[in-house]
Amino acid sequence: MIFRQLFDSVSGTYTYLLASRRGGEALIIDPVLEKVDRYLQLINELDLRLVKAVDTHIHADHITGLGALRDRTRCITVMGENSKVDVVSLRVAEGDKLTVEGVSLDVLYTPGHTDDSYSFLLKDRVFTGDTLLIRGTGRTDFQNGDPRKQYDSIFGKLLKLPEETMVFPAHDYKGETVSTIGEEKRFNPRLQVKSIDEYVDLMNNLKLPNPKMMDVAVPANLRQGLQQEEVAKRGWALPIAQATELMERDGLTLIDLRDTSERQKHGTIPGSVHAPYPELARNLQPGGKLYELARKDSRRMVFYCAFGERSAMAVQAAQDAGILGACHIQGGLDAWKKANAPIER
Repeated sequence: MIFRQLFDSVSGTYTYLLASRRGGEALIIDPVLEKVDRYLQLINELDLRLVKAVDTHIHADHITGLGALRDRTRCITVMGENSKVDVVSLRVAEGDKLTVEGVSLDVLYTPGHTDDSYSFLLKDRVFTGDTLLIRGTGRTDFQNGDPRKQYDSIFGKLLKLPEETMVFPAHDYKGETVSTIGEEKRFNPRLQVKSIDEYVDLMNNLKLPNPKMMDVAVPANLRQGLQQEEVAKRGWALPIAQATELMERDGLTLIDLRDTSERQKHGTIPGSVHAPYPELARNLQPGGKLYELARKDSRRMVFYCAFGERSAMAVQAAQDAGILGACHIQGGLDAWKKANAPIER
């Protein structure tokens, strides 16, 4: 497996790049905006293809690189379902799996530092965001933080992992790079408490100053920017009412860009053709599924995904490939469900 731990010295942020092999799909966790050029250079050097960019939570000490990576690579952006960010391509929940080719991470909901904090478990290591730090824990005094919930996340989930599990946090300010669950159990001073009330009292009396960039970073990270807005301006977006009307007249071919696990969990629009987003570039080339479908089918090709972000990027890619009738369903399956349009399971 390819694994890189990258560091931003200004914010003390660790970013993680994972892939199963050279030339394969990759995902990145907690990218920093100012380091995007560095990430892309490394991805190019390792002959990787960035498929997913993930944030463990809404960060308060740096501006995320999610939007920039999406715009420059057309990767899928990922956050937890409790995040209040305006738009991401994929929202994950406790028990879901976050996958790219050859790599699968279990999703753990670990609130407390913030109410949208998630951890990601990969066999021998866990990416804990700011929930569990090396010899520390994330503060709980802003962004709906809650020391009781953090205690439950740490003692009820993370510390129940095997002791040899490596701990990779989103931040460190003392030069530590990795720990283990066993080490943190024994040596993390904030975990040497006898009760949840003792932990709550400890966390409520830290009296830490706010992060220097908090007033800038949080608003910026809550708005990743809507790729859909640009696509709509070009006339390539179908509102739900128009999409359902065209369906009734059999006037379109629906392309579902979501992963198989999303389709199984949330259902599909009846009559959809499955063409997962990571395979889009290949499918749009001569001989590919979508290229051949566009040649043979005179109906309008309409993409959709969970929230409309992947499908907006797919429309742009299809138009670039010469499929000029391509469009997408604005707001994705989320908007489709809210309109009580038909769903197959």
